[in-house]
Amino acid sequence: MRLLYNDKEIVLYECKSFFSRLKGFMFTKNIDKALLFDRCNSIHTFFMKENIDVIMCDKDNSILYYYKDLGKNKVILPKKNVRKVFETPSNYFDIEIGKKMIISEN
Repeated sequence: MRLLYNDKEIVLYECKSFFSRLKGFMFTKNIDKALLFDRCNSIHTFFMKENIDVIMCDKDNSILYYYKDLGKNKVILPKKNVRKVFETPSNYFDIEIGKKMIISEN
């Protein structure tokens, strides 16, 4: 899968299993992909090696919240109406609240 926003795209992996959702980008250096957490409305950055961007969307992929360059050991508490959370490399996309993220299957 690929995550697209404006004219940029990145490889996207969906975290479906308990372990993949638990691990996310923990202990990962040189992040070069994005992660999707469906049915999720909060995250933490414990045990992260690098800062990340966190994009929180509703069920239609409209951007509701954006946390740029989020450092390690942070917690984002549950947010109302959030259905999907994308974690991306820090400063990869130039995000605007209200726009949509696009998920491509190819």
